[in-house]
This record gives sequence, structure tokens and C-alpha cells, in this order.
Amino acid sequence: MTAWINGKFVEHADARVGLFDAGFQHGIGLFETMLARDGAVLGFEAHLERLAASARELRLFDPLKVEPLAEAVQHTLAKSGLRDARIRITLTAGDMGRPFVGANAASDRPQPSQPTPTVAIHVQPPTRYPDELFAKGVAVSIAEDRANPLDRFAGHKTLMYWPRIAAVQRAAEVGCAEALWFTVANRLASGSVSSVFLVKDGRLRVPFARGEETEGAMRAPVLPGVTRARVLMWAEVEGRAVERAELTIDDLLAADEIFLTNSSWGVLPVVRVERHEVGGGAPGPVARAMRERWLA
Repeated sequence: MTAWINGKFVEHADARVGLFDAGFQHGIGLFETMLARDGAVLGFEAHLERLAASARELRLFDPLKVEPLAEAVQHTLAKSGLRDARIRITLTAGDMGRPFVGANAASDRPQPSQPTPTVAIHVQPPTRYPDELFAKGVAVSIAEDRANPLDRFAGHKTLMYWPRIAAVQRAAEVGCAEALWFTVANRLASGSVSSVFLVKDGRLRVPFARGEETEGAMRAPVLPGVTRARVLMWAEVEGRAVERAELTIDDLLAADEIFLTNSSWGVLPVVRVERHEVGGGAPGPVARAMRERWLA
């Protein structure tokens, strides 16, 4: 398999970043995971725009040059020889271990050199999920930790993913495929690695994502998912009612259907929240219809 790091192609086994890279040392960085089908990257522009917006808002570096990055992704995909693939872009603040250089004319104090960002792209075969997972649906647990609206990094796809991965691992220990997160105010946020949808009386209900908050409201610590946006668009095209709202555990448990979305699964039905059965224990019609759209 081939990777692309800072303008050079390398084999996966030879891919390296420096010991003092900010991503390795401090988790300072962003990433995007995308799916390619028959040589085309799904939601390509939306993924890159989200990455660029986060790099700017979190001051990782500005501006992120989207066009050259898109070309690098396409070249890496082509070089891999894969038509169907999982693609990951990782951006970090680069090598932070360089010595102080130069001086500030006003203070005569040595100034740190500006690190060159690390940009890495790697391509691998896509994860193959069993059809049964989507035909029968999955169980989810409730994460023990909480998302904090005051955390300005929440709602961005940063490298600080340990809490999310830990929640998924704990979910797996009790036979669940995903862990749902609530905020510190006990409002539904998202899955650990997915967006969450509720269906009630035919209406799609979703938590507010970053950038969707009503005027004067606290920042939503929810990633604006690319597949989430697609599903919302499809629902609106169908004339289906869509509601963005502050949702509670009662809303979750009262839902007729629940499903999850991300760029890897597409649309994944949920049939159980811990001990609570959803929709009679089978995927509902809206989740099935949205999955068919995604597959198409």
C-alpha cells in the first residue's frame, strides 16, 4: 500500500513522521476519513471544506490549500491501484522540536521557528461490514463521559480521539456497536464515531451540529457529518420533515427508529439502546430507505 507524506510517495511500511511531530507528541492535528467507490471519492469536496474550516477556526494553519490537497489525494488513490478504498488525510502542526532561532527586534528575545505542517494521506482497502449488521441492526450503549459545549475543539475532527475510542471499546464489551454521547446538560450529541438520527412519526430529528446553533445558543459540540448532511438533503428532497433540536434521553427512548451515519458505514440502523428495544427490534422503513439511497 502507498502513502503520501509531505509531497513524497512512500510504502506504508516506510511511512514515518518525526519524534517531535505535534500530532505524535501532543495530539495537535486534524483528520478526515473518506470512502472511494469505483475510483470516485464520496463527498470529496465536503470533506475537504470541513478540514479547511477546522484548520482555520482552530488556528492549526491558515489557509489550507484545498486544490493541491485534492490532487494529492487523487494521485495517491491512483497509485494505490484500488478502485474501492478507505482514504485518510492527517494534518498536524509539524515538528515542534526545532531549536529557537532568530530574535525579536523589539524584545531581543529568541523566537521559535515556525514548524512546517505535516500532511499525510494513506489509502487502504475499505472495511467490509457483514450484510447482517445492516439487515438486523445493532445495539448501542450510552457513553459514560459527556461532551462539553464550552470546549471549542469539540465538533471538530481532531486527533484527540482517545475518549471516543475508549467509549467504543467499552460498548463492545457489552455487545454494542457504538456508544452515544450526551452533553454535560444531558442533551443528545452524537455517537463516538457517527452522527445520530431519530425518527418520530415520520419526522427526522437530529441534534444541532456545529454551525447550526440558533442565535444566542451555546456552541454545539457535534461534528457536522458529511454523510449526515447527505441524509438530511435526501429527506428534504423527499418532502420529509426534518427537525434540529435539543434532544433528551426521553426523546431517544421514544423514537420509532434510530440510525447512525458516517462515511464508513453509510447508514446503520439501531434496534436497541442498552436494554431498551427500538422499533420492535428491527430496522425501520426510514433507515432502510436511507441506506438504499446511500448504497445507490
